[in-house]
Amino acid sequence: MLSARRCLAVVLAAGEGTRMRSAKPKVLHEVAGRSMVAHVVAAVQAAGAERIALVVGPGRDDVAGVARKLAPDVDVYEQTERLGTAHAVLAARKALEQGFDDVLIAFADTPLIRPETFASLRAALADGAAVAALGFHAADPQGYGRLLLAPDGALTAIREHKDATEAERATRLCNAGLMALAGAHALALLDAIGNDNAQKEYYLTDAVAGARAMGLKALHRTAPEDEVQGVNDRVQLAAAEAVAQHRLRDSAMRAGATLIAPETVHFSADTKLGRDVTVEPNVVFGPGVEVADGVVIRAFSHLDGARVDGGATIGPFARLRPGAKLEADAHIGNFVEIKASTVGMGAKVNHLAYIGDASIGARTNVGAGVITCNYDGFGKYRTEIGEGAFIGTNSSLVAPVTIGAGAYIGSGSVITDDVAADALAIGRGRQVQKAGWAAEFRASKKKA
Repeated sequence: MLSARRCLAVVLAAGEGTRMRSAKPKVLHEVAGRSMVAHVVAAVQAAGAERIALVVGPGRDDVAGVARKLAPDVDVYEQTERLGTAHAVLAARKALEQGFDDVLIAFADTPLIRPETFASLRAALADGAAVAALGFHAADPQGYGRLLLAPDGALTAIREHKDATEAERATRLCNAGLMALAGAHALALLDAIGNDNAQKEYYLTDAVAGARAMGLKALHRTAPEDEVQGVNDRVQLAAAEAVAQHRLRDSAMRAGATLIAPETVHFSADTKLGRDVTVEPNVVFGPGVEVADGVVIRAFSHLDGARVDGGATIGPFARLRPGAKLEADAHIGNFVEIKASTVGMGAKVNHLAYIGDASIGARTNVGAGVITCNYDGFGKYRTEIGEGAFIGTNSSLVAPVTIGAGAYIGSGSVITDDVAADALAIGRGRQVQKAGWAAEFRASKKKA
């Protein structure tokens, strides 16, 4: 069983990705709200890797920092010279020397690989292979290396397209780049790889021929083409995003959510939707969103870092920012923004309001145009509103301030002091009326 085998994953993230035309490393670009390197780290973890060795280029502490958010004990190794994929793996020699049963080799710019695919490579090692290479059947194999198989299905070599014969090029079984090595043979196989080629580089693919030369078994496993696509530029990044979104939408619907127009809904990799959630068109889920059963999210809403309890209603045109928490049956309406705030059970903020750094009690009603004034240019301050309060239209609540349970705030008020429970607070100038003033004003202007 795989669970009894110790597994090391070597994740190669040393490429700079100049074709991205970006100031940040290629592998930190995001697919479904998660960096590509984080996708790969999460996948190898789910496939059973108990240790991760991350190989980065010089000075890439930013890449290492992102990986450590998912795997705090990741070992980071630096590849100072770019001399090929086998050379990159050997940068993690200290990790390879620790006696793992399985060694997974992954590329941080291949973000769509599933844990199940890594597990299939490990299973090939458990079946006695010293090398297990991942292949795919390409719709257009031009430019890809080919996996060459013996009549019994054993993998005999990986041949680069430019070096392949016409007969070898006829196969559509192409090299995906990912590989697994038996830990007992990994260092011997890698150290035996030479650089007798035009580029003078050490190619990981040569491990297959090396295994055959040592009398060891080499096997292959396959994955769908869209799963193994790498990302080298913005066009390929968009293609990977499209595949990721299709997967996430499909998963959400199969888990019991209704997407009215699936192709218009954008998910993050960690979005969690409960059963009987309804999502209308053009909704965006940023990272860190959890939605419980029976929630309705109306069109053109944006959720990011928010938690929504069962039966709540959101939108249309609502925005939930990080730290927003809606309790059961809360209502958030059109053009409402919630940030770092809790909206209590059954509370309503139905239109044209900003609630930031606040706590709103159960069954409270917040009228149109209400804002919590939480920022003075230097610090953030909280607003506390008790249960069953009524906040009148166009009121400004200047934090820090507490409004007691059952209190009423008169429309148009600016509230700067605490309000007791069940009290009425009015914080506005007294209305003054001057009879005939408007007519006199217009006459004077016309005369002028």
